[in-house]
Amino acid sequence: MNVRAQMSMVFHLDKCIGCHTCSLACKNIWTDRPGTEYMWWNNVETKPGTGYPTRYEDQEQYRGGWELKQGTLKLRLGSRPSELVNISFNPRLPTLDDYYEPWTYRYGDLINAPQGDDQPVARPVSMITGRDMEIEAGPNWDDDLSGSEIYAANDPNLQKLSEEERRDFFGLQQLVFFYLPRICNHCLNPSCVAACPSGAIYKRGEDGIVLVSQEKCQGWRMCVSGCPYKKVYFNWSTGKAEKCILCYPRLESGQAPACFHTCPGRIRYLGMVLYDADRIHAAASRPDAELVEAQRELLLDPHDPEVLREARAAGIDDKVLEACQHSPVYQYVKVWKLALPLHPEWRTLPMLFYVPPLLPVLATMSNNSYELSSDFFPSLESIRIPMSFLASMFTAGDEETIVKVYRKLMAGRLCLRAETVGDVPPEQVARALADAETTHEELQAIYRLTALATAEERYVIPTFLREEAIEATGDPQLFQEAAGAGFLRWPERGL
Repeated sequence: MNVRAQMSMVFHLDKCIGCHTCSLACKNIWTDRPGTEYMWWNNVETKPGTGYPTRYEDQEQYRGGWELKQGTLKLRLGSRPSELVNISFNPRLPTLDDYYEPWTYRYGDLINAPQGDDQPVARPVSMITGRDMEIEAGPNWDDDLSGSEIYAANDPNLQKLSEEERRDFFGLQQLVFFYLPRICNHCLNPSCVAACPSGAIYKRGEDGIVLVSQEKCQGWRMCVSGCPYKKVYFNWSTGKAEKCILCYPRLESGQAPACFHTCPGRIRYLGMVLYDADRIHAAASRPDAELVEAQRELLLDPHDPEVLREARAAGIDDKVLEACQHSPVYQYVKVWKLALPLHPEWRTLPMLFYVPPLLPVLATMSNNSYELSSDFFPSLESIRIPMSFLASMFTAGDEETIVKVYRKLMAGRLCLRAETVGDVPPEQVARALADAETTHEELQAIYRLTALATAEERYVIPTFLREEAIEATGDPQLFQEAAGAGFLRWPERGL
């Protein structure tokens, strides 16, 4: 058993209001420099939709992540020799049009425009070329456009839906969509790390955060193609790759990442988990239908004496182990089995999990008006969000797993409705508990962490003990605060 600690996250989609506060917080801190104008390390997408960059989920086009070939795990992008062949021209890269061309406005036109009968306007200009441009796309261009024939209808997750399911899905445009916030998943089996010819991308040993060494990066951009989530970006100004760093300077001072700290919906949870590194390859090599359960099995019980013993032998401090025992991520993923990885079939073992949104109330269109169903809480057989769509996103197409999650979510909805309003029959509540294989006590614990948890309960950040991590690779006497955070050079003595 090779026990390691990993900083991991849970996003509760039923609480996301699509305000993009998280995106702006990240943008203002990390990507306001030349070359990063088009980068959104945190972005919020509308699902169904094509996402950012456009159709990043279509791995037939981008060839990101891993695939299982004759029982062997291989990069979709190809072997190292094939990467060398395409090193100067990579056909699997998204273009700037797949993101968007960033722009600003020529505000001087508002002041310096000659006198006339028309109101002066500030013309948009490209932040890359400086030329006038017509705005045709943006990082959240398809925001709230669920049901549109341009964006939602081109969602790759709709391919497995029948015509009847598509018709139901797009029938009531305003009621069907939900928001999907995305950051780097800091995967256990990151394909960006494997694809990098320079070895510039690595996982930090103490917390598993995936970072890019700006000194080693040669700008080959194979990491951009290799990441199926397209959360590695190329800085056109510096010629280096950049990505979400999970605000590790904030974590090291005990603060939550900026996108977590500013989230008005309190949808984000952060915590350490323990996993067995020796089982990563076996877990990522399981059949599609078993990938979610394989990832759950990979996480270790932080209360198990044997796990604790092996963790201490591996050098994991007691403060980190204590944080693992109070981790909200462990509760959502391993104990309650509510949070699911995004596209586990890409086999990167992402450490960002999602609690899927509760189902919309069933309704039909009649005489240009909406009519609610007599069954205010519809069954899984009559829902408007098809299980096949949700399974395509969160369970590699396995509908049985996503159904189990929704049975527990709906059981919680019914139980709380029965307690607070009293209009749900006891026999219906009992049937929901039996179907979901849960208890009142478990549902109350889920409700508490979902709706009433404090910031200290949602963000369980251990003491990172950076001095010990530095000591493992260098002389701690050489490390000084003057070196700063990030990729600055180490200080040298003398003139």
